[in-house]
Amino acid sequence: MKKIMLIFCAFAVVFQVNGCKQKGPSKPKVALVMKSLANEFFKTMEEGAQAHHKEHSQDYELITVGIKDEQDVAKQVEFVELMIAQGVNAIVIAPADSKALVPVCKKAMDSGIIVVNIDNKLDKDVLAEKKVSIPFVGPDNRKGAKLAGDYLAKKLKQGDKVVILEGAPNAFNGIQRKLGFEDAMKAAGINIVSSQTGYWEMDKANQLASAMITEHPDLKAILCANDSMALGAVSAVKAAGKSDSIFVVGFDNISAVQQLLKEGKILCTVDQHADKLALYGIEYALEMLKVKTVPTDKETPVELITGETINQSKK
Repeated sequence: MKKIMLIFCAFAVVFQVNGCKQKGPSKPKVALVMKSLANEFFKTMEEGAQAHHKEHSQDYELITVGIKDEQDVAKQVEFVELMIAQGVNAIVIAPADSKALVPVCKKAMDSGIIVVNIDNKLDKDVLAEKKVSIPFVGPDNRKGAKLAGDYLAKKLKQGDKVVILEGAPNAFNGIQRKLGFEDAMKAAGINIVSSQTGYWEMDKANQLASAMITEHPDLKAILCANDSMALGAVSAVKAAGKSDSIFVVGFDNISAVQQLLKEGKILCTVDQHADKLALYGIEYALEMLKVKTVPTDKETPVELITGETINQSKK
C-alpha cells in the first residue's frame, strides 16, 4: 500500500511539473472600476470595454465593477481594495470622488499595480500631497461644456436668464463642465441666475429644475452637467408647460436622449465617446505594463451633438 501511495505521489508531482511547463505566460489582469452602472453612460463604457476585451482576449484578462449610485464613494474604495487583494496588474478607474480615491489608488501603486485615471480627473493638489503621479486619459470637460454653451448662446440674447444643474461638487469633471457653461454664458452676456448640484441624478435634477422654473418664470434655459440630469430637467419643463420656451442642454450623449434631441426637447449634448473611453485607458495601461513608459496625460475627443448632427449621421 505504501509503495502504491509513493508511486501515486510521484506521478502527481510529475503531472504538476509538466503542467507548469505546458502553461504559457499568464496574461495581465486589468480591472475597470467605474461609477454608477445605473447611469447609462457607464453601462456603455462597460460594454465598450467588454467588446475590446473580446477582440483582444489573448492579451489580457478583464474585471469590471461599478457602484450602484454616483455618491457611493466608500463602495468604490472597497472595490479598489478588493482589486489590490486579488493582485491585478492594472486598475483603470473613473473615480466617483476626485479627492477621496487618491489614497487607495496610491496604495495600489505602492503594491506594484499600474493605475490609469479615466473620465473624472483625480485632484492635482491631493496627488501632489500624496507625492503620486497618475495619468489621466479623458476629455477636456470644460472645452466640451463650452461647445454646448456656445451653441445655446446662439439661440438666446444678452440678458436672458439661464440656470445650471451641476454634477457632484467633489467631482473634477462636474466642476469643469460648470466652468465651461459659465465661460460661454459670460462671453455672450447671458445671466446665470442659479447654479445648484443635482449630484448627477435624474430625480434630484427634476426637483431642482421644477423649483428653478417656479422661482424664475422668465427662465430661458437649463444647462445640465450630464444627460441623466437633462432627462430630469426635460420632465420638469414639460410639467410646467414650457417645452416651447425653455431650452435644455445635456452632456454625455446617452441613447436615452437621442429621440429628445431629434424632437428638440433637448437642444444639444456633448459626446465624450463612452464606448471608447475605457478602452483608451485599458490600452494605455497595457502599454505601460509592456514598455514601462513614463505616465503622461492623454486628451480624448469631445463632440457637440444636436438634432441636426444625429439626423446627418443616419444618412
